[in-house]
Formats: sequence, C-alpha cells, structure tokens
Amino acid sequence: MPTTHAYAAMNAKDPLKPFQIERREPGVHDVEIDIHFCGVCHSDIHQARNEWGQSTFPLVPGHEIAGKVSRVGSGVTKFKVGDSVGVGCFVDSCRHCDMCQENLQQYCSNQISFTYNSTEKDGKTPTFGGYSTKIVVDENYVLHIPASLPLDKAAPLLCAGITTYSPLRHWKIKKGDKVAVVGLGGLGHMAVKLAAAMGAEVSVLSTSENKKADALRLGASHFINTKDPKVFKQYANHFDFMINTASGNIQIDHYLNLLKYDSTMVVLGVPEEPYQLGAFPLIGNRRHIAGSHIGGIKETQEMLDFCATHNIACDIELIPINKINEAYERTIKGDVRYRFVIDMSSLKNS
Repeated sequence: MPTTHAYAAMNAKDPLKPFQIERREPGVHDVEIDIHFCGVCHSDIHQARNEWGQSTFPLVPGHEIAGKVSRVGSGVTKFKVGDSVGVGCFVDSCRHCDMCQENLQQYCSNQISFTYNSTEKDGKTPTFGGYSTKIVVDENYVLHIPASLPLDKAAPLLCAGITTYSPLRHWKIKKGDKVAVVGLGGLGHMAVKLAAAMGAEVSVLSTSENKKADALRLGASHFINTKDPKVFKQYANHFDFMINTASGNIQIDHYLNLLKYDSTMVVLGVPEEPYQLGAFPLIGNRRHIAGSHIGGIKETQEMLDFCATHNIACDIELIPINKINEAYERTIKGDVRYRFVIDMSSLKNS
C-alpha cells in the first residue's frame, strides 16, 4: 500500500504534525487523486480537538479537496488522468437506501463513510482526509471541477459552497426574494454570492460593522448591524428566507421575527450551546425553523457547474501546511476572509 505524506492530530490537545498514512491501490472503480489544495473547515477544528466527542486518533482532517487525477481503475468511466476533480465531505454510502437512491447520499439511512474520522464500508478501515498529498476514492463520489474554476478557490466549494447552495435550491429561492444571511464567515460569504446569483435581494445580518464593505462587494444589497436593537423592529416580517450561519449564540427568537408569514430560517451554524427558542415567534406567523446538511453528489456537481457559469468561487487565504495550527487559532477568532486553503505542494516539499 502506498505511503502518503499527511498532517494529523495525534490527540485532542497537541498541535497537528507531520504523519504518514497508507492509501489503498486504486481498485477497479477507484480514482487516485493528487491533492493540490485542501480547504480548512471549522468542523476540522471541532473534530481535531474532539469537541464533538466522537473523534478517533490519529485523525487527518480535510474534506474540501481539489486536485488532479493521477490514476484510474480499469472500470472507471467518468474520469481520466489529468482531470480536475474534487472530493467533499463523504467518500461512500450504502447506495441502496431510499436516500441514496434519491441522490441524497448525505442523509444515507445505513452507513455513510465521511472523508475523515470515519470508516470505509467495511466498518473497520479508517478514513483519512485531505491534509495529505493523495487520496483514493470510488469514482461515484468524485466531482468534476470545471476548467474555469481555479482549484485553490474551488476547494472550499466542496463544503462551504454546497452547504449554502443546497438550502437555497431546496427552498426554491428565486429572483426578487428577500434573503437574509446571518453571519459573514466561510459559509455566510458563499450564501451571499450564491443567493445574489439566483437573483435574490440579499441582506447580511452581522454584528461586525467592519464587514459591511465586504458584504456589499460580495453581492449583498443591504447590510444590517444587529448590535442595534432597533433593527429588529425596523425589519420585522421583512424577509422571505433566512440562512443562519452563526456559530455563536444568538437570540434566535429576535431573528425569527424578521421573517414574513410562512417563511423559513435554515440553521447551518453549530453554536456551542443549544438555542433558547420560544413558541410565539413560530406560532404568530406560522414561521418555520429547519436544518440542512451538505448536498448529495448530483447536487454538488450542479453547484460546481452553477459556480462556473456565474464565475463564483471562494474568497481564500492560501497557506502552507506548516501554518495549519496558526490557521486554526485564527479561524476561531474569525481572522480570515473567508476560508483558509492549504497549498498541498508545501507538504510534498517539506
């Protein structure tokens, strides 16, 4: 089995460090990928530090993977050597349940193999993620990255992009809809770009006044500073749809009151403490609160093609692998505009 250079968390407390992993030889339907870039998601930090309580070590994070095909199995029909490809948050699923049959593999009822901190379908072999130089994935779980998308800026689309695209499509956002985006970080900045490209009138709701210029540059029509309590009266019953990307604790009742009758807030951010939610903001105008995961393979490919058509990519800060621990600390502080991406050539050369 080929040895691959990687960076890993050996436990929940120590910094990530160089590590060697073994990748399988490509099987009949496998694609081997030389990883060029890997995005840094906040969930990488949660899992590397076992903040969700389900981490298995050693752990190689990374599920925003972009690179080039280096080898293909004898039965592969969807890819060829040299293709620009991506791998997102999962690398397999049961393929047989109702969810998988509906191209909703992210909600697989039986077994989903996440890109890292998970197992292959045998339930035993650990999966290791994109903080590495190579990965081998079944062709059915690999995405084509259109040629017009730069690989480094496309990498975070495999998580931040699809996580925001999927609810916008599911709730059928259309031209003229008034869409509110709560928080302007890795997810929020993609929600703004995508909703604006769909023709929505986008408002960013943020407590950081210094992000106003960015919000407007990214495609928002309005910036609303929610530190001012008056805005919750001014914009009551105003929005058709709301994407909540906030990872901090917010007074969710106040935000729900900004929605029109029969409208929905979709929660994407994961705060440390559970929301305190009263019944009246829901009952009063038959409002809805919902959640959304990533997307299935079909929808993720659709998202990549949409981004290529509309010239959308992530705003990134490119870093070498030896800056990953510093990047984690900066991510926690919100000190990135708006996604760190690791240049994996720095690992090959280290």
